[in-house]
Amino acid sequence: MLLKPTMRAAICCGILITGLSAFSPKEADNTLTAKEKKEGWQLLFDGKDTKGWHNYQGKQMDSWEIIDGQLHCKSEGVTKRADLTTDGEYGDFELAVDWKVDPKSNSGIIYRANENHDHSYESGPEYQLIDDKGYPGKVEDNQKSGSDYAMHAASSLVTKPVGEYNHTVIKVKGAHVEHYLNGVKVVEFDYWTDDWKKLKDASKWKDKPEYGMLKAGHICLQDHGGGAWFKNIKIRKI
Repeated sequence: MLLKPTMRAAICCGILITGLSAFSPKEADNTLTAKEKKEGWQLLFDGKDTKGWHNYQGKQMDSWEIIDGQLHCKSEGVTKRADLTTDGEYGDFELAVDWKVDPKSNSGIIYRANENHDHSYESGPEYQLIDDKGYPGKVEDNQKSGSDYAMHAASSLVTKPVGEYNHTVIKVKGAHVEHYLNGVKVVEFDYWTDDWKKLKDASKWKDKPEYGMLKAGHICLQDHGGGAWFKNIKIRKI
C-alpha cells in the first residue's frame, strides 16, 4: 500500500490518524470514569435532576433550575431563594466541582454545615465563588474566589474570565483543609488552632459559636442572588 506523505509522517511519530482526530473524545459531563469509580468517587449531580439534594431547611424556592446538564441559580424572575443542600453529610472528603458565575455575581460552596441557622454559612466554612473583577463594591482579599470566605485569603487569583468554567477541589480531613482552584492550591489551614480561633474572634463569625466547629455536615451550593452555574459535582471519602 502506498502512503501519502502526511500518513508516513504520522506513522513515523507513532500515530496513525484515521477520521478527523487521533485523540479520544473528552469525557462527558456529569459522569465518572472507570478510574474515578475505582478511586471511590461518587456523583452528586447527574445533570438530569437534583436527586440527593434538598432546599436548605426545606424552604420554598424557585431559584434553581437545570439547563443542558448544568445546575443554574437564576438571578431574575425569582420570588423565593434557598441554598441547595446535600441530603448526605460528609466529614473527611475530597470534593470536585466545576463552576462559573455571570458578571457581577457571587456564590459559594459551604461544607460541614448543619441546618440549625438562618444561613448555611453560619455553621460551615465557605469556599468563595465571585466575579473578582466585576463585582460591585469593594472585594477584600479574603472574599475573592478560592478563599475561605472572610477567614483565609486565596494566595493566588487564578480564576478564568467571567463566564468560563473553573475547576475547584476541596480536601477536608480531620482539622486540615485545602482549597484548590484550577489546579493551584490557594488556601491551606487547620481548624481549631489558636491562630484559627483568633481569626474567627476577629471576624463576622465571632458571635457564631457553631461556625467551623462541626466535624461532619452538609455541602451547600449558595444562592446569593443567582448568576451561578455548577456541573461535574463529585465526592469521595478520604
